[in-house]
Amino acid sequence: MATPAAGTGKTQNGTRRTAAELEAQIEILRAEVAKLADQLESSSEISMRAMKKAAAAGVDQLKSQGEAAYEGLRANARDIEGQVYAAVREKPATSLAIAAAVGFLLALMAKR
Repeated sequence: MATPAAGTGKTQNGTRRTAAELEAQIEILRAEVAKLADQLESSSEISMRAMKKAAAAGVDQLKSQGEAAYEGLRANARDIEGQVYAAVREKPATSLAIAAAVGFLLALMAKR
């Protein structure tokens, strides 16, 4: 494409363009710029949707992992609770002495 010389309606090879031709070219350029802007907006919307979808999938995965960890901890707590109850039933006097000692130590620490 020949470029116009600075400040005139002439191209570098000396041909003269009319104002109507120049205006037509400007309108074509405006239309092309508008089309590019629309394409960029569409592209960014698609990227945003993809990022939201990926983030939602990550949240779902973390949620399921958290729920699995929570259930594992609950199961461990139930097992420990069962073991404590069994130990108390087997040796009630020892359990009472241990509980008293722990209470005494906690009272000493609370005083400080």
